[in-house]
Amino acid sequence: MERRPLGRTGLMLPALSFGASSLGQEFRSVDLQEALTSVRVALDLGMNFIDTSPFYGRGMSEVLLGVALRGVPRDSYILGSKLGRYDKDHFDFSAKRVVESVDVSLHRMGVDHLDIMLCHDIEFVEMSQIVNETLPALRKIQEQGKVRFIGISGYPMKIFKYVLDQVPLDVILSYNHYTLQNSMLADLVPYLKEKNVGIMNAAPFSARLLTNAPLPPWHKATPLVRRLCKQAADHCAANGGDIAELALQFSMAHPDMATCVVGSANPHNIRSWAAWAETPLNEELLEEVETILEPIHNWFYVEGRPENNDPQP
Repeated sequence: MERRPLGRTGLMLPALSFGASSLGQEFRSVDLQEALTSVRVALDLGMNFIDTSPFYGRGMSEVLLGVALRGVPRDSYILGSKLGRYDKDHFDFSAKRVVESVDVSLHRMGVDHLDIMLCHDIEFVEMSQIVNETLPALRKIQEQGKVRFIGISGYPMKIFKYVLDQVPLDVILSYNHYTLQNSMLADLVPYLKEKNVGIMNAAPFSARLLTNAPLPPWHKATPLVRRLCKQAADHCAANGGDIAELALQFSMAHPDMATCVVGSANPHNIRSWAAWAETPLNEELLEEVETILEPIHNWFYVEGRPENNDPQP
């Protein structure tokens, strides 16, 4: 697996990383043994950066990772979690909860430190709290050695400039914004590099939008977006391809993004993704798919507080 530097952290991340949200049954009920096997398969294939959160499965993802990682040497994997979001509508970014959350995550996963800790989905709260309270509390924990590097994650592009214009960060994680359909994160790369921030991209399939699988019921895609993505998927299939493979390869390809995070509790999926990562991207098919998706290029939805979102085009 190709490895890339994560900003100035000194960490080298695999180009494809393991997202553990699926272990929290965010998309479907999972088989326990399959879920645990998925973690080991990912590690065996070189996907040794693991991204999780107490929000995924309301603790289930971290607990299962703790089981799956027993006996695995701590220096053989890079582990990241998040804090601040604990349920659909439960957010707590207070300094007190920051301290508690880090300790709970360490306990659940059976480790003495986390390589990365992110403030999770900050667009749902008054973001001045993140700057003035949450991140300063995290920096103190970083000084104690419980967390090596800190940052933020969320959906709207606006959140990254809001925070970085005021305080430094080590890393950021963006999802659904460097895909076949939406490449807005690429536009932010020069700014992020100027701020010396490590860039992590997640969700190349845009919550199944860029696959042949049915969308989860909570998906916010409009009828037009659904129709054109289905047309693109059908075009790939008619030409002997798979839109999911093309989507994964595209989202991995940007040289300034240290990694692309993708997750599943199905070992077969993980093996397929690792194989796709080693397969050359079909440039001709990519161009045809981008033409189909052009009318919805950079379409996005509102997430969190309206004032924390970018203006709709």
